[in-house]
Amino acid sequence: MTDEATLFSIEAAVGPTGGEDTRTAPSADPPLSAVEAWFSSEKNYKDRFGMLLRQSLDEVLDGQRTGRYDIEKLEKTEKTYLGTKVEILIRHEFGLLAGNQMDYLISGHEVDSKFSIRGSWSIPTEAVGHLCLLSSADDRKGIFSVGIIRITEEILNKGKNKDQKTTIRASERNRIRWLAQEEALPENILLKLPPATADAIMRSSSGQQRINELLRRVQGRVIDRNTAITVARQADGLKRCRDARIHLAKEGLVVLGHQGNSPIIAESLGLPTPRKGTFISARLVQVNDSTPERSAAKIGEKYYALAHEDDPVHIAPNINY
Repeated sequence: MTDEATLFSIEAAVGPTGGEDTRTAPSADPPLSAVEAWFSSEKNYKDRFGMLLRQSLDEVLDGQRTGRYDIEKLEKTEKTYLGTKVEILIRHEFGLLAGNQMDYLISGHEVDSKFSIRGSWSIPTEAVGHLCLLSSADDRKGIFSVGIIRITEEILNKGKNKDQKTTIRASERNRIRWLAQEEALPENILLKLPPATADAIMRSSSGQQRINELLRRVQGRVIDRNTAITVARQADGLKRCRDARIHLAKEGLVVLGHQGNSPIIAESLGLPTPRKGTFISARLVQVNDSTPERSAAKIGEKYYALAHEDDPVHIAPNINY
């Protein structure tokens, strides 16, 4: 469950770790421990939480249609829906049943879902007495957290908003059983760029020109599918990346993918290896051979290395993509 206050409370709250409270852990709570154990037994559960939170943000941003990549640009109603999207994707990812009163039924126990960007969850009266799965994802910091807590009156702030909702007291956040705490959220490349760079990429009215500018300005980093379709504002953003090879070759730029010789070349150059549906661009310069000081890839009968800023620009080599 979600609400606008849950998502965008800007009170001066502590982060998800909650202050410096050093009191002893709360008394045993078998249902809470059972839910915690259930998630902990799920294979790669931390990575799965990170991916579904990334997917939630991306789907609500709807970059393919809107070109948006910053959650602060969402409309008020979209911000409200984000928590519902997280709730749905958690249920789908982990195959959870719906509860009779709360969002999920896990190991026979009712569990509510609460999402917040800044770790300031808004708790309704009906959640008191129940378990809550708390999740947060800060796209600017690139971190996410997921934890479980039993909601009781004693852990809540006394003040309530007009909807009779309140937040967890900072001194009580030590009660949260963390499944994932400030883990790395899959990267939002466009949000991490300097604003002037992102603006330059998104400025053109042509999807192909925007993709060309992206690959020109963001070299040596893996470009994922969502970034490509957000920049292209088209479903065929990946095709635009492939077509960019022709447009950028005269600048010495290659665009490596997951097929053909691309993975071998990327590895030889010391670049990340692109997975299916991802690309990485780099400007190359011809060298005599690969050396410990400068890794090079053999392309055809010649060796090529990553170009330095002062290296002359030559046409990119032909690659079996």
